[in-house]
Amino acid sequence: MIKINIKRDKEDNIQRFIVKGHAGFSEYGSDIVCAGVSAIAYTAVGAMKNMVGKCNYVEKDGYMECTVPEGISDEKKKIANIILEAAVIGFKQIEFSYREYVSVSDKEV
Repeated sequence: MIKINIKRDKEDNIQRFIVKGHAGFSEYGSDIVCAGVSAIAYTAVGAMKNMVGKCNYVEKDGYMECTVPEGISDEKKKIANIILEAAVIGFKQIEFSYREYVSVSDKEV
């Protein structure tokens, strides 16, 4: 199962997301659930790099963490939050259709 943890601050802004595990929906290389979650996660990281200027992220087999960088302007924080909110919507849509394979936890830090 893929477990996705969303961490928010007290103002409800997303601070980071963590994606862990493998869906197990199908064989490696043909797992559409894993591919969908991965596409959303990588798009969020790419958008953060392009639109915010940087993204603190860690990636290894079955794990990705993306954290909003500290010290960015309020404008960049707003952009980061829009990007990450869009990613959360995508993660939750996949969870809705594939509950046996994806779990999303969305909590305040």
